[in-house]
Amino acid sequence: MAATDSTSAQFPAESAADGSWKRQNSAFRHTVEAGGEFPPEAGRYHLWVSLACPWAHRTIIVRKLKGLEHALSLSVVDPIRDERGWRFTTGAGHGPDPIRDFKFLSEAYRATDPDFDARVTVPTLWDRESGQIVNNESAELIVMLDGAFAELAEEPGPQLYPEDLREAIDEVNDFVYDHINDGVYKCGFAASQGAYDRAYAHLFDGLDELERRLAGQRYLAGDRLTLADVRAFTTLVRFDAVYHGHFKCNRQRLADFEHLWAYARDLYQTPGFGDTVDFDHIKRHYYVTHGQLNPSGIVPQGPLLDWGAPHGREDLAPAGPFGE
Repeated sequence: MAATDSTSAQFPAESAADGSWKRQNSAFRHTVEAGGEFPPEAGRYHLWVSLACPWAHRTIIVRKLKGLEHALSLSVVDPIRDERGWRFTTGAGHGPDPIRDFKFLSEAYRATDPDFDARVTVPTLWDRESGQIVNNESAELIVMLDGAFAELAEEPGPQLYPEDLREAIDEVNDFVYDHINDGVYKCGFAASQGAYDRAYAHLFDGLDELERRLAGQRYLAGDRLTLADVRAFTTLVRFDAVYHGHFKCNRQRLADFEHLWAYARDLYQTPGFGDTVDFDHIKRHYYVTHGQLNPSGIVPQGPLLDWGAPHGREDLAPAGPFGE
């Protein structure tokens, strides 16, 4: 295929004229905060997630790390999504909607905004009291879970977005989102050779930078686990299982990076991380849902990776400012 040739996009509405992937903006951006329209209250809110989706996975991890399972209910959609969007069915690891008996998550979107006509996404936070979606932006939701929701926890969990590290966390997050979190999608959903080539180079430039960074530092934003690590992990844990092959991110596997692979295992072995990973949902979602990329719908058996192998990162000291 010549560099200028194009193919049909998996999501045409989010494909630019040059074939590059342009993710849509999240539609609902209200904030849960004390004294606001949506105050933190145990039992008031519900979180719809997919175990396959890395953006939803962020909220699953933070909800568990912060001890909010009793205060914030959660339910899981079917990993297989068709042209009607995320659906509620009964199967391994997922079940019917417990809130309104919705059959599709799109019903909650239309109940909130009858004119909504974009792609329906997870995670989605629903307010039982007002009967509407509060927020569907994962980056904002995990900050709320670490902040406003924290007062609802039975026991205090780790502070994942501390004041003294926020500047460093934000800098890392901006870099990781652009190069890696969205970077794998820019490769996978590229609709032209040129767009793919640019995305591929950008992705691996980012991974190379994290590999260098993590050679002497246990966590991305300092000597403590933070939201930056949560956001990086949900892409890294899916890398070899789906992004390497399905999204053509194949310069090398995660397992071929000495420090990134050890870092990912370190997080995986941390309670709240590996015990929230469902590789069956992950692989079935990507390989079955993206018919433009995998028309056969065949789900690969591999890879075989030892996520429980010792990582040897316990004694690493923090490095300097990000990018230095």
